[in-house]
Amino acid sequence: MTQNERRRYLISYLLAERQDRSKLPFDENTQKRLLRSLLNVRMPKEASNEFLQLQNEYLQEEIKTKGITDHRRIVPIQKDICVWQGDITTLRIDAIVNAANSQMLGCFQPCHNCIDNAIHTFAGVQLRLICNDIMQQQGHEEETGRAKITPAFNLPSRYVIHTVGPVVQGELTENDCRLLKECYLSCLNLAVENDLQSIAFCCISTGVFGFPQHEAAKIAVSTVKQFQKQHKIKVVFNVFKDEDLKIYRELLL
Repeated sequence: MTQNERRRYLISYLLAERQDRSKLPFDENTQKRLLRSLLNVRMPKEASNEFLQLQNEYLQEEIKTKGITDHRRIVPIQKDICVWQGDITTLRIDAIVNAANSQMLGCFQPCHNCIDNAIHTFAGVQLRLICNDIMQQQGHEEETGRAKITPAFNLPSRYVIHTVGPVVQGELTENDCRLLKECYLSCLNLAVENDLQSIAFCCISTGVFGFPQHEAAKIAVSTVKQFQKQHKIKVVFNVFKDEDLKIYRELLL
């Protein structure tokens, strides 16, 4: 089956779930946006084996087409510390970190340009389902500074570590900084507890959560360096914006 055939099947399945009789768009890019939107808004629930097989094949091929980067090919700036600008959903590494919300179910806004949306989209519907299982067992929303680990499903990483960063409202406080540090430590501790050798961090709490980029990067770098004094683990700081790349390079060079 071709990618076009897989995509049309997946869209038709998801529309049928919603009892939506909309016609399938003809344009490929419109189809891709529609499929992503349907995946984004789908509530956590089981899917048929056929759907999962075709979804997995489709997503893995899409990621392969984007280009997979092996973390071992990224040149360290310092011992066991790298900075890499790219799409974290294409990174082959033991674990990537997701900047999650307190529900831990991913971003429900169709095609939203956030890392939570991208990770859940390309991991597949299994990720939202397992996150929901974890949260149902926990019985309450995830606290800021804590973290959970799940399989990465269709992503090239082995695991996703989900953490909820602080939301900065107004002036940055000492408590905001403490909570952000706890995010990094929670993720690092989970990685070590699961015998992982490498982890990639996104820029937790920056962007819509409002944490100033330079201050966030300083906390990230200092926390990682302190942790690495006691534990052997390779850390990749994943950035998307040129400004963040410049900040991390200045802190590490």
